Amino acid sequence: MVDGITFDSKKEAARYCALKTMLKVGAIKELTLQPEFVLQEKFRSDGRTIRAIKYLADFQYSQGGRIVVEDVKGMKTQVYQLKKKLFLNRFPEIDFREV
Repeated sequence: MVDGITFDSKKEAARYCALKTMLKVGAIKELTLQPEFVLQEKFRSDGRTIRAIKYLADFQYSQGGRIVVEDVKGMKTQVYQLKKKLFLNRFPEIDFREV
């Protein structure tokens, strides 16, 4: 727990502290935690609503005029790997980084 925020891992909490320092010195701007991205909109099939596929990143910020999205990973699950591919395809303008 850092700043009253509970993180999923010590690694993620440490990255948050590093990003906070970068924010303070002006190396990054607009730090956001847990930004959500819709990878596929919800739709209807055979009269049923199929839920949207969403990706919840760890951090988002602006650096040098670009939007950066970060995910702190220890274990890359199959679901994560699939969502990463969908994210990269849907948001090519965003600088995606794994830490």
